Amino acid sequence: MKLDVIKLDGGKAGSIDLDEALFGLEPRADILHRVVRWQRNNAQAGTHKVKTRSEVSYSTKKIYRQKGTGGARHGARSAPIFRGGGVYKGPVVRSHGHELTKKFRKLGLRHALSAKMKAGALVIIDEATSEGKTAALAKQISSLGWKRALVIDGATVNENFAQAARNIEGLDILPTMGANVYDILKRDTLVITKAGIEALEARLK
Repeated sequence: MKLDVIKLDGGKAGSIDLDEALFGLEPRADILHRVVRWQRNNAQAGTHKVKTRSEVSYSTKKIYRQKGTGGARHGARSAPIFRGGGVYKGPVVRSHGHELTKKFRKLGLRHALSAKMKAGALVIIDEATSEGKTAALAKQISSLGWKRALVIDGATVNENFAQAARNIEGLDILPTMGANVYDILKRDTLVITKAGIEALEARLK
């Protein structure tokens, strides 16, 4: 399939042939959901923690005699039933991540690219370069109509472009190896450079 290539100033820069195996799939929500869930679970800190009855700061002395009080039998104030006592079966520090095969992760990325292509939200640009001036780049982005866009460049990102894009709200830039399903789906527009297309094809084949 062919798609027009544009420049950042809006001018035309020819066309490019896109691989059907990357951009021509029928997007499947179940595959995208599994990959996004894997990403978000791996990113979760999992540092939530409560104190159990063995960790709270209380004396272990028996609070009253075992028999004859007419009340329940208790051994210490650290019991979960008392205020300030330990928490029963509360959260502990753990990892929320789970495994997902490399083959499936690549499949998810192909479906994310295809989803943007099908939605008409894929833009191919000649190159992502700038003089390093935020105002000039912001004007170009505004004229192109990109509000929430992700730019995927080649193996490395142009330093001047990254510096100019840093303070533009809604614009993010990633190298090819940083391209991921969650960031692609989160943005309204996916912008890929010609170098990025070549690198993605090499990575996902």
